Amino acid sequence: MKVFVTGHRGYIGAHLVQLLKNEGHFVAGCDLNYYEGSEWSPIVPPDKEYFRDICTLSALHFEGYDCVIHLAAISNDPMGELDPKMTDIINRDASILLARCAKKAGVPRFLFSSSCSIYGRNEWSELDEKSPLNPQSAYAKSKIEAEKGIAVLADEKFSPVFLRNATAYGDSPMLRLDLMVNNLMAYAYTTGEIQIKSDGSPWRPLTHVKDIARAFVAFLHAPKKEIHNQAVNIGANAENYQVWEVARKVSNCFPKARLVFTGEAGADPRDYRVNFDLLSRIMPDFKLEYGLDRGIKELHRSFVENKLTREDFEKGKYTRLTQLKKKMKPSKTV
Repeated sequence: MKVFVTGHRGYIGAHLVQLLKNEGHFVAGCDLNYYEGSEWSPIVPPDKEYFRDICTLSALHFEGYDCVIHLAAISNDPMGELDPKMTDIINRDASILLARCAKKAGVPRFLFSSSCSIYGRNEWSELDEKSPLNPQSAYAKSKIEAEKGIAVLADEKFSPVFLRNATAYGDSPMLRLDLMVNNLMAYAYTTGEIQIKSDGSPWRPLTHVKDIARAFVAFLHAPKKEIHNQAVNIGANAENYQVWEVARKVSNCFPKARLVFTGEAGADPRDYRVNFDLLSRIMPDFKLEYGLDRGIKELHRSFVENKLTREDFEKGKYTRLTQLKKKMKPSKTV
């Protein structure tokens, strides 16, 4: 198959391109390459590569492709709040535009990277794809609106699917240390302290970044009748955790680290447990390769092997928000 991946040099994209190449697919990638220089380990390149704004892509770029996998986005809540208007332009407007271009080019399948964060704060015990949405951020709202705008394009020849990913964590060639598990691990590794800025009670569904990439590959091959124009939560029921549980698991890697609940952030507006039964029903052969314990141990080994330093962590080399602020900072004139 020929697959076009946006955001191919991102946290998920780096894994996804390698998986697709391993299967023998022709892969094209488009990435603004904002985070050049923050590679954690060698990245497998696609067969064809564009370094450009996704808004400049047209139907011509997608002609002859079997699937577009759209990952590129302002990629979490803090980044989204930095400029909500820009978040809408990139996450909503550009996503809908890409879907229209893909449809015009005759691409039969469009896989959109959405998020379980759209459930926000919810009193339901377990949230499935039909549960009410309660977004708490510009990022989450933009994902909902993108889903709606793309869904109306669906027809017999164009099949969009919305993968609502659980909170990602784990090792990647394009490492991120601004995600909950990774941040707790990096803080413990570089400072000897496990710091939680809330009371630790909120629930989060967690999924290893490589399993998210594997899910996209699985949806690439899935029968159209099973997934056409559907939203599907990506994760596993057993991988819902309260923040304090995650911290305890991190402490198993760092038994000498001090566990501190600062409470400085107050009540976390995001608190949700997610149900993943639909994924199991439509793809009974797809199973997560990683549980949280395995993912934490692998990340710890990676920190050791790659010699993560406190300076790299504190100066934000692997923190997207810090890097994005630097990119947005106006240059000084002489």
